[in-house]
Amino acid sequence: MTATYFSGLSALFNPEQFQGSGKSRRYFEGWYFKVVNASESEAFAIIPGIAIDESGQKQAFIQVLDGKRQTAIYHKFDFDNFHSKKNEFNIRIGNNTFTQKQIELDLPGISGRLEFSSFVPWPKPWYSPGIMGPYAFVPFLECYHGIVSMDHVINGQLKVSDHSANFTGGRGYTEKDWGRSFPSAYVWMQSNHFSQPGISVKASVAKIPWLGSSFVGFIAGIWLHNRLIRFTTYNGSSLKKLQIDPLRVELILENRHYILSILACREAATSLTSPIQGMMDGRIEESMTSTLDVVLTDRKTGKIILRDRGRNTGLEVAGVINQILV
Repeated sequence: MTATYFSGLSALFNPEQFQGSGKSRRYFEGWYFKVVNASESEAFAIIPGIAIDESGQKQAFIQVLDGKRQTAIYHKFDFDNFHSKKNEFNIRIGNNTFTQKQIELDLPGISGRLEFSSFVPWPKPWYSPGIMGPYAFVPFLECYHGIVSMDHVINGQLKVSDHSANFTGGRGYTEKDWGRSFPSAYVWMQSNHFSQPGISVKASVAKIPWLGSSFVGFIAGIWLHNRLIRFTTYNGSSLKKLQIDPLRVELILENRHYILSILACREAATSLTSPIQGMMDGRIEESMTSTLDVVLTDRKTGKIILRDRGRNTGLEVAGVINQILV
């Protein structure tokens, strides 16, 4: 009992770790590794995870999105192929290994080893364990979210189909989700390819079921030259605008000190498998070639702190989006 208790606490305060110990139905958990090489000619999202349906049927999976070629392959594994080390972020699915510091792939069409360094984690003090803040302590949410690293350096190479892709000097981003289902409506965007290194932007807005009702929640962060500026539902920030059309997404957020304006230009997207009540039966569309025009303004002085365009942007617009428009 004591060992289980402390293992649970370790997972709660370290969202990157496996959260699903003891789950037997209606549960999914997945990690999202975005890797882009130095020349920006190769961009992949590698998504390992598990899924358990309402009847308790289990599977492990690794989904591979080739952002440049706009293809996606879902590799399904028997659940017995999934292994996770206690009290650390270290998972293995078959011959594939995933940690904060590296991934090793041995899949049809893609294999190799990538190492990561110079991480930019989301802070996780005891009263706010990660990007979910105090909502991390709420036990009944349908979906939880974690940031492993907003930005990091990549070394290594992958063999992709019939060629070798060198990722040394490239940049990566890692996050994760777990729970029962993705939100019924959400927007998610991320880029760490701007005019200079040291800038990373992540933002999401979603419909959040809550005690028989719902609210529109949001989380955004800008890593800007060694400081993280946060806009979240729980830190006094406000969502001023969210408008979506087939060509773009316009988002405006404010906190006590800054105004964040984002204009995302939507590009061709690729279909991915997504969780519904624990099983991977849903479909979402993700682009990895969109752009983000970002403007960060000081509320008091009106001075523009950042005006830049993000490339290789991951962008998802999913569900009944009129539920979250502002």
